[in-house]
Parts: sequence; C-alpha cells; structure tokens
Amino acid sequence: MLEYNLPRYLPSAEELPDSDETPVDNELQELIPGLLKAILLILWSERMDWLFAIDMGIYYHPDKPPIVPDGFLSLGVERFYDEELRPSYVLWDENVVPIFVLEVVSQNYRKEYTTKLAEYEALGVLYYVIYSSRRRRKPHLEVHKLVNGKYELQEGNPVWLPEIGLGIGCERGNYSGVTREWMYWYDQQGQRYLTPAEQIKQETQRAQQERQRAQQERQRAQQAEERVQQLAEQLRALGIDPDNLG
Repeated sequence: MLEYNLPRYLPSAEELPDSDETPVDNELQELIPGLLKAILLILWSERMDWLFAIDMGIYYHPDKPPIVPDGFLSLGVERFYDEELRPSYVLWDENVVPIFVLEVVSQNYRKEYTTKLAEYEALGVLYYVIYSSRRRRKPHLEVHKLVNGKYELQEGNPVWLPEIGLGIGCERGNYSGVTREWMYWYDQQGQRYLTPAEQIKQETQRAQQERQRAQQERQRAQQAEERVQQLAEQLRALGIDPDNLG
C-alpha cells in the first residue's frame, strides 16, 4: 500500500500522459522485457491477477513525472480493465506497488545503479533487477531485494524469487532470430521456461512423435493381421478349417 501524502483530488490514468516521449536507446530494452512477458503469457495464461508492462509510466504523485522502467511486474491487480488496456500505471488507482522492476542498461547510462535504485527503493519495489551485457568484470545481472527498507544484492544466476514463484536469470539462447544472452524465467530447480517459439517447436516435435508412434502401431497391427492370414492359409492347406478350431 502507498505511504505517500497525496492530494485529496487525484487524476485518473486517462487524464495523465501515457508516455514520457523518451525513445529507447537500444532495441534490447524492448526485446528483453518482451521475452519475459511472452513467457509469462503462456505460464500464467489462466491467471488474471497480474500485469507485466513494458516502457509504461508508473505514477506515484500527480504533480511529479512518472518513473518509466523498461519492464515491471505487478501481482494482485486486474490483468486489464477493458479492450483499451492501461495507458499508464497509477499507484493511487491500483493501490499495488510493482513487485518486480527491470532496467536494461544501454549505451547511454541512465543512473540505473544509483538514482533509479534509490527511487525504486523509496517506492517500495520488492525486486529491482538490472541487466547489462556490456559489463566485463561484474555480473551482467543484478537482482536487488528490498530488506528492511534497503536493497540487498542477491547472489546466483538464476535467482529464485519466492514471492513471485519464479526465478530470474540469463543465459545464451535464441529469440526473435537473434542468438545472444537473454533473460528468462526459471523454475525452483533452476530449469528455465521455454520461449513461445521453443514451446511451439516442442509441441510440433511431440505431435510428430505421436504420429510416428501411431503409424508404427498401425504397421504392427497390419503385420499381425498378415501373420494370422498366413497361418490360416497354412492350416487350410493341411485340411484344417481355422474357423472351427475349438
């Protein structure tokens, strides 16, 4: 819940700007959170109590500009209001602070490790995740968890997020036709969940295997029938009626 002292009369999401007009610096800032959202759309297809937004403004005060992370996840909110979807995320309407925020560091450093970290900490975001594939001496992925009001860096790759029921990590793979390091969701055993394309490929292979097994079963049944016919012909050649064996 919010702890800010807000004015009495507040604008709605429809009355606030839906963009800060700042273009992304790198295509990865859209593709990486887009992949995470695409996986969630399959994993949580039956759930309607979550929102994963990409480049959407989070309004925490009507007189201040929104914070616009590359991606964020909120739990316990409506998946969507209507067919127009959300123009922005307004905390005094939602009454739920995002549980997970993602920033993808691009060529133009945007204070992800300093100012933004302090902002998300003050906002009460439980997990603040920073990804930078350009780092050489430090891990590409940092997962910060809010503990007693302060962020603590979590170790490991992937990192299990019990409050979400998923792990977050990075490894090499292929998405959108590009082979590189990507971020993925993981299960509690550290096994990553498949991308939509991988799931389609897996289902296609499974269907092919099922068709092959069915074809093999038909072939075995046909061969068994042929053997029965051959045996019946052999019995008739010996003067035995196979239909009257008892």
